[in-house]
Amino acid sequence: MLDVRFVRNLNQISKKDTGIAGGKGASLGELINNKIPVPSAFVIFSNTFNFLLENNRIEIEAFFNKINYENINSIRKISKEIRDLILGIKITEEIKKDVLREFKKLKTKKVAVRSSATAEDSSIASWAGELETYLNVDHKNLFNAIKKCWASLFTPRAVFYRHEKRLDKDKISVAVVIQSMVQSKISGITFTANPVTKDRNQMVIEASNGLGEMIVGGKITPDRYFINKKDWSIVDISISRQKNMIIQKLTGWQIMKLAQLCHQIEKHYKYPQDIEWAIENNNFYILQSRPITTL
Repeated sequence: MLDVRFVRNLNQISKKDTGIAGGKGASLGELINNKIPVPSAFVIFSNTFNFLLENNRIEIEAFFNKINYENINSIRKISKEIRDLILGIKITEEIKKDVLREFKKLKTKKVAVRSSATAEDSSIASWAGELETYLNVDHKNLFNAIKKCWASLFTPRAVFYRHEKRLDKDKISVAVVIQSMVQSKISGITFTANPVTKDRNQMVIEASNGLGEMIVGGKITPDRYFINKKDWSIVDISISRQKNMIIQKLTGWQIMKLAQLCHQIEKHYKYPQDIEWAIENNNFYILQSRPITTL
């Protein structure tokens, strides 16, 4: 059996818990415990996934040994075999009970279900875009979304990324963050250093209408606001067209408030951050923060 509980509330997690909460879960726990506005959430531990693999007699490493990484069809074939097994996994009643208890504590009908790999978001490697997030999930679809998050650690893209970063032999697992859904009218990403020019004195804020997954998935071109961190002046603005309209998404006041909040996070981590955020009812919420890996 597990030597820890299957789940834990986010406010009981810190950056030291990457091994059980994954990079995303540990980062969010660290933020919420440092008074950063983060939507309420809980984490299903990576140990829970490992326990279920063992309980269902699924040996992932045996599949990796069969992959020919020079053949894309080999990667796709083995990836599908692994994911099919995970999607068919039997979750014990004890785990279901723990998860549903924490879900009720959130007091919300819809949640975001986010994958959080245990090797995620170091300063040398980021799994951003490799693993899955499912939005507006209700209690009826909760366990299906959780299984999909587990399975997303083994998509062809994620399997090849793991090989490319020479993590083949590393023991990598995945936790799942269950987070109260922020129904944002505006959301985006902040880079607390310019990821293109590598200028650490310039912050770049990207913003779009709706949910932030549109930017993360590269489906739209966001507004971009460039800020000089020395005097907090806005040095450039690029407004994108959305729904046939060219309208600036953030006011000057919102840009400054968000910039200072993101700077606070950067100061805490002592390293430039890639931060996902959203606005609901005129309040900013931080959805994720990870190191910028291109610097």
